[in-house]
Amino acid sequence: MADDQWYYDLASGEAVQGKTSGWENRMGPYASRGEAEAALAKAKARNEAWDAQDEDD
Repeated sequence: MADDQWYYDLASGEAVQGKTSGWENRMGPYASRGEAEAALAKAKARNEAWDAQDEDD
């Protein structure tokens, strides 16, 4: 079974199709290359929102 999902490879800093690296260097899966390329920005935005929520508590 081929893996047609997209992942963000933390080691290379690139979006790749399929599980080309170990789980410790991989974010995803994502349905498209664009979603995978935006993975770090999305994670950063979520972290900032959670940090802001923690400060409000």
